[in-house]
Amino acid sequence: MNAQNWIDKLGLEAHPEGGYFKEVYRNPSTIQVMEDGAKRNLATSIYFLLEGEQKSHFHQLKSDELWYFHAGGPVKIHIVEDEEYRTEILGLDLDRGQSPQVLIPRNSIFAAEVVDKNSFCLMGCMVNPGFDFKDFRMVTKNKLMLKIPEQKKIIEKFTLD
Repeated sequence: MNAQNWIDKLGLEAHPEGGYFKEVYRNPSTIQVMEDGAKRNLATSIYFLLEGEQKSHFHQLKSDELWYFHAGGPVKIHIVEDEEYRTEILGLDLDRGQSPQVLIPRNSIFAAEVVDKNSFCLMGCMVNPGFDFKDFRMVTKNKLMLKIPEQKKIIEKFTLD
């Protein structure tokens, strides 16, 4: 199946950070874990799809996020954690250093792109504690330049401002 088939059959919609998504699970139980005492669902999960030149722009969550490979080609994830930049490749070719699942630690700043611009990637993303837009924020070019100035090209490619 091509990207449009997945988008249509799964009912995916445009995501604010780029690509397409659909929430498929929200644990009804809650836990009080956030610094401000706010409650969150124990976990949430979405389908997420990037195709071609689409990007998931640099953003940050207050929860851990696990990405799971489902279909298509590999995705390169750009992660800034503790002012250190690194990449992970979500995919199935273990001999080339890819991994079928990638953990993005809470408070990391991250972005993603499909490796083969003629392809797409369908993945699952599980957030724990569960996703809430109150815990999501896009990250500015200026903030990233203070953290990883040596990655100027990456910052310019994956920020919206």
